[in-house]
Amino acid sequence: MSFEEFIKRGLVKRTSKDLALIKSLIIFSERDHEFLKKIKIDDLSARNVMTGYYDILRSILEAISSLEGYKIYSHEAFTEFLKLKDESIASQKFDRLRRVRNGIRYYGKSIKPEEVKENVLEIMQLVKHLKAKYLNKL
Repeated sequence: MSFEEFIKRGLVKRTSKDLALIKSLIIFSERDHEFLKKIKIDDLSARNVMTGYYDILRSILEAISSLEGYKIYSHEAFTEFLKLKDESIASQKFDRLRRVRNGIRYYGKSIKPEEVKENVLEIMQLVKHLKAKYLNKL
């Protein structure tokens, strides 16, 4: 589904830029990162650490979309939003990570600590890239 289709279906709405929300999303994503860095990734923590790091990435995407004047209600729409921003590689990575998170969250799938560690590195590289490119002036 295209980004325009998400808009037509009401899963993305046009809004005004909310700088307070954007700054809050950035701050809380940084705090969440500080918290998650302290957790040892093992069989017991892997699922929660994975979803926590995914939420950091999603928060950064929410901040960027808000800066652009969008409120996005569908995680799938973030994939299309990234394509609009000419971020095809980031879009592909986000969509893969979204599927991993959904498997854990909604379908009872497990995840190995090694896979979480790899995903965490990928997520934080994406976060760094996206923040530098779109949020560094705030």
